[in-house]
Amino acid sequence: MNDSLRESLSYWGLYKKIFQIKKEIKPQVVSFGNDKQQYFLYYEPKNITSDKVILWVHGGGWNAGSPKYFDFVGQCVAKHGYRFISLGYRLSPKNKYPCQIEDVCNGYNAAISFLREKGIDTTKIVISGPSAGAHLSSILCYSKKVQEEYTVDLSPVIGFIGAGGPYSFSEKDSLTVRLLLNQLFAKGYDRSQGEPCSLMTKSSIPMLLIQSRHDGLISYSCAEDFCEKAKNLGIPCELYSVVDKKNTHSWYTAGMFLESREENQGLNKFFSWIENI
Repeated sequence: MNDSLRESLSYWGLYKKIFQIKKEIKPQVVSFGNDKQQYFLYYEPKNITSDKVILWVHGGGWNAGSPKYFDFVGQCVAKHGYRFISLGYRLSPKNKYPCQIEDVCNGYNAAISFLREKGIDTTKIVISGPSAGAHLSSILCYSKKVQEEYTVDLSPVIGFIGAGGPYSFSEKDSLTVRLLLNQLFAKGYDRSQGEPCSLMTKSSIPMLLIQSRHDGLISYSCAEDFCEKAKNLGIPCELYSVVDKKNTHSWYTAGMFLESREENQGLNKFFSWIENI
């Protein structure tokens, strides 16, 4: 069975698990714009075990998903003792790029202000995202041009974790990814201005890239190319290859948060990397 078909067949198992997750924490909803998609959810753990804060940008092909839909991720991370912010943005095809990165940057700034107003330490922020969220959050972390354009100060950020991100665009892209990119970018737009690999500049923020060789949507070479460029720029980078049996795109990018660290080695890698930076 090819990986694209395995990806399609995995959705039923994912949805079934999502609806079984207990919502133990009620997140706080914070708007940072006039559009209904411009908001983030803040999760305060019942038992805080770390002074690190995780800011997560959801996936969904740029045209779907929301922080509320991915509530199970916030429940999982907060259960492990981390304060967690799940950031939303305007979706395509109605909203063309760079609306998405504009929202991620403005949302990041709003989140930092929100945390400081609550008296929470903001000197240890970890930024993460899966799939489309990895694409957007990697641009936030590693494009000096974007940081300057949207007046973003990344000095509080101590690490970046991307899972299954389309960091480079090429003929290797699957048909699904090509269709999604056509929705994301307006006709004639210079896509290098929205390609993480092209936008990456020197940075001191270390990165962990989680990628599967059996993704079904995103080529493994996307992570390899991004990691190689990072290392050439002197950016510490670790490329982790998924070893779990549930290694299709949706399972290892977001579905891993439906399991425990003992069940899922990718999730264990996610938390152990954060613990050690």
